[in-house]
Amino acid sequence: MAQLKLPALDPVQVPPRVGSAYPEPFKSRVSARRKQRLGDALGLKNYGVNLTTIPPGAVSALRHWHSHEDEFIYIVSGELVLVTNDGEQRLTPGMCAGFPAGRADGHCLVNRTQRDAVFLEVGDRRPEDAVTYPDDDIAGRATPQGRRFTRKDGTPY
Repeated sequence: MAQLKLPALDPVQVPPRVGSAYPEPFKSRVSARRKQRLGDALGLKNYGVNLTTIPPGAVSALRHWHSHEDEFIYIVSGELVLVTNDGEQRLTPGMCAGFPAGRADGHCLVNRTQRDAVFLEVGDRRPEDAVTYPDDDIAGRATPQGRRFTRKDGTPY
């Protein structure tokens, strides 16, 4: 197969980022997650696009919601459980979910199967965004250097 040139891209060529930027004790809960930052590789500035792999037994993120960022996910392969304020739903390939900015409905994805699950994740990059984690003592804020985390009372980790 011929080598693709931008603006085309084969996701296999994008190295995954493993884990998360969360501080401990939260970092280890998401340590197996792999994200290929397709939007960054393509030079996109206004929104992010990630091809994310969740191994068996792993989670996509701590359950959270965004103040100013919309999020969209599309299941590519495998099976994930979507956890929200209303409970759990099983998502399989071809299904999608959307999380409007400002809706206080914490969400995350859990892989309870024995094989990898892959989803496409699309989200804004709003500089004023704050992330709320309803189940954990952590808060996130967007900064020019990336998301920064504190305890809910503002004290650093």
